[in-house]
Amino acid sequence: MIIGVLKEPSPETRVSLLPEHIAALKKWNVDVCVETHAGATAFANDEKYLEAGATIKSRSEVLKSDLVLSISAPTSDIQHLTSNILLGVYQPLFNAGLMKELAEKGLTVFSMDMLPRTTRAQSMDILSSQANIAGYKAVLTAANLFPKYFPMFMTAAGSIAPAKMLILGAGVAGLQAIATGKRLGAVVEVFDTRPAVKEEVMSLGAKFVEVEGAADASKAGGYAVEQSEEFMQRQKAKIAESVAKADIVITTAQIPGKKAPVLITTEMMNAMKNGSVIIDLAAATGGNTELTKNDETIIHNGVSIVGNSALASTMPSDASKLYGKNILNFLQLMIDKEGKFNLNFEDDLVKGTCVVHGGEITNERVSQLTGN
Repeated sequence: MIIGVLKEPSPETRVSLLPEHIAALKKWNVDVCVETHAGATAFANDEKYLEAGATIKSRSEVLKSDLVLSISAPTSDIQHLTSNILLGVYQPLFNAGLMKELAEKGLTVFSMDMLPRTTRAQSMDILSSQANIAGYKAVLTAANLFPKYFPMFMTAAGSIAPAKMLILGAGVAGLQAIATGKRLGAVVEVFDTRPAVKEEVMSLGAKFVEVEGAADASKAGGYAVEQSEEFMQRQKAKIAESVAKADIVITTAQIPGKKAPVLITTEMMNAMKNGSVIIDLAAATGGNTELTKNDETIIHNGVSIVGNSALASTMPSDASKLYGKNILNFLQLMIDKEGKFNLNFEDDLVKGTCVVHGGEITNERVSQLTGN
């Protein structure tokens, strides 16, 4: 069996597997071919892949592999794909039309962002491993833009008050942002609709902002859920109060398959201090502010609003290291001792991650989006 690793299109800088991951696949009797310069932007050159036991081939040759790994969907290569298995992060709930096209080609498609978020799946959870990096880089990005210190300083020239940071959403990205912000000396407040995360937030030294009456999110796989109108009004008032005091706001709230909830209105931003910074990690799905634009930084009333859902790609070496390990752990569910595929759809993780198989869209939610 041959696994192929494609070079990602710009601006993506990560790669599905690094040379260090190749050794494990070779032990499983799996051959690996890598597209020329696939790891260059992740600081892994072709010589390193060759030393690890992979072969370097052209894109057209890699596309003939039994399993093709690509973080981004290889949309421009669909006509060159035949009976391949594709594995990556394809956001099928937002790209249902593409999934239908891949089904018509007779491909089998696994999308790692659809992996059930259970305890057993933690070692394969690419959303968590990449969100951890995003939360870290969000704080550093804010620190670079913020025209003041983060920590408190007492000097002969006067005292500097610590920066006040507000984090909306205490998932993996939010928790890492808390830890990073605290290390830099900021005073951190956190809002989340899930009361269950209060203990984690407080253990990191942040203040938890509570709003009573949130809908139960215990079965949402770590995501936010839609809330009642009454709760939304109470939430809005509480957030507005915290936003007005904040120097840095980091937003992370997303709902699978739906537009990100707008948590910060233009009116709230008008009340913020000049020089304040908002880092919106939900920009790719619409953003948590009314003014967020994906992949752009805009200035409104002296407030910088950074729309960036791809901060993990700004640390491509470690991001690829963690992503590749997630992929290896998932592949263990599908490769037998002889190095052959064994697609066991009785396994809930394999079944949950598979979006297309046998000429059909197998995921019910994605299928509904295509009208099938």
